[in-house]
Amino acid sequence: MSRLMVSVSGVRGEVGSTLTPQVISKYTLAFGTYLKGGTVIVGRDSRVSGPFVSSIVKGCLLSTGCRVIDIGIVPTPTVQMAIEHHKAAGGIAITASHNPIQWNGLKFMDHNGRFLSPAEAAKVYAMGDNNEYQLQEWSGLGSEEKDTQANQRHIEEILKLDYIDLEKIQSRKFKVVLDTVNGAGGLIVPHLLEQFGCEVTLLNGEANGRFAHTPEPLPENLGELAEAVKKTGADVGFAVDPDVDRCAIVDNTGTPIGEEYTLALAIKLVLSQKMGRVAVNMSTSRAGEDIAKYYNCMFVRSKVGEINVAEKMLELEAIIGGEGNGGVILPELHLGRDAPLAVAMTLQALAEFEGNMHELFLSLPQYKMVKQKVSIEGMDPDKVLATMAEKYKNEQVNLLDGVKIDFDDSWVHLRKSNTEPIVRVMSEAPTVEQAEKLADQFMAEIKSLQ
Repeated sequence: MSRLMVSVSGVRGEVGSTLTPQVISKYTLAFGTYLKGGTVIVGRDSRVSGPFVSSIVKGCLLSTGCRVIDIGIVPTPTVQMAIEHHKAAGGIAITASHNPIQWNGLKFMDHNGRFLSPAEAAKVYAMGDNNEYQLQEWSGLGSEEKDTQANQRHIEEILKLDYIDLEKIQSRKFKVVLDTVNGAGGLIVPHLLEQFGCEVTLLNGEANGRFAHTPEPLPENLGELAEAVKKTGADVGFAVDPDVDRCAIVDNTGTPIGEEYTLALAIKLVLSQKMGRVAVNMSTSRAGEDIAKYYNCMFVRSKVGEINVAEKMLELEAIIGGEGNGGVILPELHLGRDAPLAVAMTLQALAEFEGNMHELFLSLPQYKMVKQKVSIEGMDPDKVLATMAEKYKNEQVNLLDGVKIDFDDSWVHLRKSNTEPIVRVMSEAPTVEQAEKLADQFMAEIKSLQ
């Protein structure tokens, strides 16, 4: 049986085995109590189990005296923006992000529309685990209302951004293929593309939660999209995950360019128009760093996890940032990863560029990334990481989040897993062969410690 995953990113589990009504109830009751009965935005992705989870969540919030505003099937970033719009006390996005169909989960957000900080999340989880919640009597129960305009407002806010030139994009009459993998993206991204005057071929657009393929937008899951781009002669293809905070791009040759380049493109677009600071996580490609250097802009890395990047961006007053898994954060819109935003910024970059999407990709700094994992069964993960850090102490080592070792034109990032006895090994270099060689070397060194 899979484990219930409780982390700074929220609670996730398999419906009926680890994500039970009891689990949903205890953490939602704790959250409602923590918010002292304020207004809470509730939105969900399109998963089949969504109505089941949503009804429990709303009931629990009402029982703690919260006013619930249900915004329906929406992207996670749309929930974040709705919190700001309604000046709510917090929000819950019901989603398991890119996890398979049998999963669902809860992402908790504060009054700023950001995920709870690690300290806030730990407090809510402890309250739930210890049954520390306050139920209201009949006269103190909360109320529920609906807001059906959240997706539309999200689109309007993107179109208002200084970085987006609507007429310029419309003038290019782009042919676009879009794969929303039967997630919430089907209810928002096609309408955004319509506004941009694109000719759209929509794959898996019905938001029914029956994912047509593995929902994580990795190259190996983008075969149907790549074929459709080639077949239709499209300018570009986009894939988003079920809760629409990640976006992957397929170029006009039908080749996935890798999620890392969604963020790299956005960084280049912003810095070409405005000087400012950039913040990304520790395992994000060096491409963005090279772009920031080119524009003489400060570039900083945070721990992995959207909230960690968002807090670093806030601290630095960064103007662009995100995570290399296709997650673009533009504070002018809101402090969260946003796939509809990433689509808009990519089309803007393409509209400004003199060539096609493949040429635009090749104009960016070129790196290849490899992600592996190595079993450390029976070993202490912290000791393993400490040993590797000591071994490479004469190199440029960063211990902020696991062990990151930077070499001249490559790097390796080692992180332990909180759910299984493995170390994740990420490497990046100018070619796949170099990146694989580097990852293999570190995996062999870790295995030799046994």
